[in-house]
Amino acid sequence: MKVWLLFPVFLVFIAVGCTQESQNRIGRSIQNWTGTDGVLEIYAADSLVKRFMKIDKLTTASATGGSEARPYRFGYGVLDENLNGQVDSGEKRVYFEFSDYSTPYIFYESPR
Repeated sequence: MKVWLLFPVFLVFIAVGCTQESQNRIGRSIQNWTGTDGVLEIYAADSLVKRFMKIDKLTTASATGGSEARPYRFGYGVLDENLNGQVDSGEKRVYFEFSDYSTPYIFYESPR
């Protein structure tokens, strides 16, 4: 029997055996290679108050001492300070995080 014929069967067993989180991590790894151009907008009532552009991914934080997810997401993006929807000269890439809880907050690195 040819060993190369077993390779597709092996791949199927690997894919079926992966947990959903493992499959998500593989998907995020592929996304990191290909890149994206995301935009995150933060609203207070009907008003746009912050916009981050050129985000390549949002990540769910993991617990330091365990495997549980923490209740916030984080990423890196260009802070659109004047909210014009364009990356202007002088606007910098910053770290930000926001809560999964109902309390509306966003933490971000000062671009200055």
